[in-house]
Amino acid sequence: MSIIDAHMVGDVQLKTLIDRQRLETRIAELAQELSRDYAETRPLLIGVLNGAAPSMMSLVAYWPQITRSDIDYDFVDVSSYYGQESSGCVRLIKDLNMDIAGRDVVLVEDIVDTGLTMQYLLAELSARRRIDMPVDYCGFAIDDLFVVGFGLDYNQRYRALDYIAVLE
Repeated sequence: MSIIDAHMVGDVQLKTLIDRQRLETRIAELAQELSRDYAETRPLLIGVLNGAAPSMMSLVAYWPQITRSDIDYDFVDVSSYYGQESSGCVRLIKDLNMDIAGRDVVLVEDIVDTGLTMQYLLAELSARRRIDMPVDYCGFAIDDLFVVGFGLDYNQRYRALDYIAVLE
């Protein structure tokens, strides 16, 4: 994936990696794919705060109107990063409000980097379920870069950007 442009945000240079148009297009494709795959069930979408909130809400918005009433969503909040580094330890800050028993669950994460958060959440959610929950959908595969925007942050900054950028 190549850099689209570079610009300053405050005193930091950001290089656009995935612009808003590409994000929205891919999320719309994922919504169509998921709605087909879960056409016979009522899935529960679980977003990982804070990063996945923009992706999750776009995913719900792009879900076909005719089946949108058949999905539920909830959020969990976990922490494993400080700045650009993984702490190596995942903490649950906010648990689910909804019961996942008997539900098809779609876990919506902003980025899978070290895999620690995803591993923790899958183990935590699997302990409440009786079946495995594989990860089957990927929005974008990117190089090993530190990215911000569209929910992704650096020390809680840059989440509100409507694109994904490489932090310089």
